[in-house]
Amino acid sequence: MEHSVYLDLAVDVGYALAMHGAETFRVEESVTRILLAYGIESEVFAIPNCLHVCIHPSPGQTTVRMKRIGDHGNDLDSVELFSGLSRRICAEKPSPEEATRWLEETRRKQRHYNLPIYLIAHFLAGFGFSFLFGANFVDGLCSGLCGVAVGIVNRLMQNLGANLFFRTLAASFPMALLAYALQALGLAQNPDAVTIGALMLLVPGLLITNAMRDIIYGDTNSGINRLVQVLLIAAAIVLGTAAAWNCAAALWGTPSSTAAIDYAIWEHWLPCIIGCIGFAILFNIHGPGLLLCVLGGVISWSIYLLVCRHTGNDFTGYFLSTLFAAGYAEVMARIRKYPAISYLVVSMFPMIPGAGVYYTMRHAVEGDMALFASTGMHTAAIAGTLAVGILIASTTVRLLSVWRHKRKALRS
Repeated sequence: MEHSVYLDLAVDVGYALAMHGAETFRVEESVTRILLAYGIESEVFAIPNCLHVCIHPSPGQTTVRMKRIGDHGNDLDSVELFSGLSRRICAEKPSPEEATRWLEETRRKQRHYNLPIYLIAHFLAGFGFSFLFGANFVDGLCSGLCGVAVGIVNRLMQNLGANLFFRTLAASFPMALLAYALQALGLAQNPDAVTIGALMLLVPGLLITNAMRDIIYGDTNSGINRLVQVLLIAAAIVLGTAAAWNCAAALWGTPSSTAAIDYAIWEHWLPCIIGCIGFAILFNIHGPGLLLCVLGGVISWSIYLLVCRHTGNDFTGYFLSTLFAAGYAEVMARIRKYPAISYLVVSMFPMIPGAGVYYTMRHAVEGDMALFASTGMHTAAIAGTLAVGILIASTTVRLLSVWRHKRKALRS
């Protein structure tokens, strides 16, 4: 009976981690370590939509728990809370009753931003990131308004229970159409930058990051599953913005943009801070961790700009900036005892190729198949470069950690 109680406890913690956006390896390791802390060997298998745990309480007896994992959240504060709970249970090994009480206390500690803050975060993200793509101040305000439109549609679709693909499609169309309408009214001078700034809100940054980390840690099935979701969401973004482009062309003529403004590197800092704050709020990050995530994003983007402007090679810029972002996340995770994913997803978010997705769509609707193919391949290559940067940094830090623990064990 006690084995069954511990099994339920471990599965509940693993399920909470999965539902709030934790990586597959974190879910599996948390469940395994909780059960092992009580001397229970287990087999744990997790994929993005299912958690399966099996134990053998006595010879010839098998107890299994399976939980269906529904629509994933982007609640990284809760990932930190339940990861901390897992470590505490493993360290203190409380009784089943005490551990269950801790689980309920952790659930009560969960924090969420209210709707006005949620919408302000959408405005900040759209406003801030539009400058990174050459917007002026008025364009930035327009992009912020488009970001608010994304937030309203997303919240409405969530309340109606729509799936992620349809939510993205439903949000991308009015967002892009509003950007083109503002250009037709003479407010937005660069609707491309306006649209890209708001479009970044729809790019599945956490899914992309978790897919890369799952593959790095050997969870290939989960990684491929998440990558398929990423491709479907990218398709939804393309379809929604393409439909808006065609509607705008029919209503007001083909949208056109002024040249993007080439800001100095230091002029990117404040917009990047604003945009990263918006995204950190949307990922439900609280406290000092929010500022540290933003700091990582600003430094990563600065490295990208610095390398690109001195070498003329954007792939080198993406690689080195992602290498820093992944290393920074691993170091912060070990210093503050929090999951690295919180720092990584915000630190690398400015490098996620939302502009590439947009321009790929634009060349397609304009009928320029040569540019469509080359831009699409370039965007895919950028995504691959980001994956390699994360792989090298995360693997190096993990190997150094294992080496350090083995050396400590030999000395003792």
